[in-house]
Amino acid sequence: MLIARVIGNVVATQKNQRYEGSRIMLCRQLTPELEDTKTTLLALDAVDAGEGDVVIIAREGFSASTAATSRPGAAIDSAIVGVVDYVDLLPEDKRSKRVKGKK
Repeated sequence: MLIARVIGNVVATQKNQRYEGSRIMLCRQLTPELEDTKTTLLALDAVDAGEGDVVIIAREGFSASTAATSRPGAAIDSAIVGVVDYVDLLPEDKRSKRVKGKK
């Protein structure tokens, strides 16, 4: 699993029928201190995350597939499985500011 920030939506007019009703989100991987990295990835949204949210992404096929579609077997590499409230590594005065995308 990894931590990332949702940076946008990906619109696909045609997609595999197992993905119908699912949103594909563009995410930027973060360090444990919530600093941006250069790595971006696509993930199916299983928790109704929005742009700017800090999220937890499952990167293992079976877990991602089951979380995103409620059934195993779909060809899914990554799924958003949680929205982060705060990271305990940060000092308390910076927790909510950093998670909400403010510095």
